Amino acid sequence: MRRCGGINRHLIVALSIRPMSDLKKKLPEFKNEEDARDFWATADSTQYLDWQTAKRKRLVRLKPSLKTISLRLPVSMIEDLKVLANRRDVPYQSLLKVFLAERLARERQPRPE
Repeated sequence: MRRCGGINRHLIVALSIRPMSDLKKKLPEFKNEEDARDFWATADSTQYLDWQTAKRKRLVRLKPSLKTISLRLPVSMIEDLKVLANRRDVPYQSLLKVFLAERLARERQPRPE
């Protein structure tokens, strides 16, 4: 299974919605992903989607949004990362993304009290 930005592409799912004629409100046209994100941050989805009839769909070719960042790391850490990446025959930046994704997933898990 191919991974993309720490996301398993085969596990990404979306929900299908009922036809537009049945919706209470028409979805607006979004210029970009940021506009869509801002809209859904405040909108009540039940005004636009029928969650009772929603069905899961796989979005196999979905590519996550990427943002370039600058990150200062100790030289020794980068060298260690390059050694590990070389053993796995992957670019060290890709390995770093996998490590970050794994840690984020672990941090999202509920902690026992």
